[in-house]
Amino acid sequence: MLRWVPFNAIWNHLGNPVAAVPAGFGADGLPLSVQLVGRPQADATLFSLSHQLEAARPWADARPPVS
Repeated sequence: MLRWVPFNAIWNHLGNPVAAVPAGFGADGLPLSVQLVGRPQADATLFSLSHQLEAARPWADARPPVS
């Protein structure tokens, strides 16, 4: 499992909420994301921040170029 999701195991163990939020596309056209980590039991704060980021930079209709 760690081979596919190496960065969330520690947060799962500690009980911190985590969100991966789209962050645009790299120069090679591949999608980028940022991982946000909240304080324990602060899921609502993390959801609110994720919502605010999506409102500021909508990504739902963005698609990488197809070659």
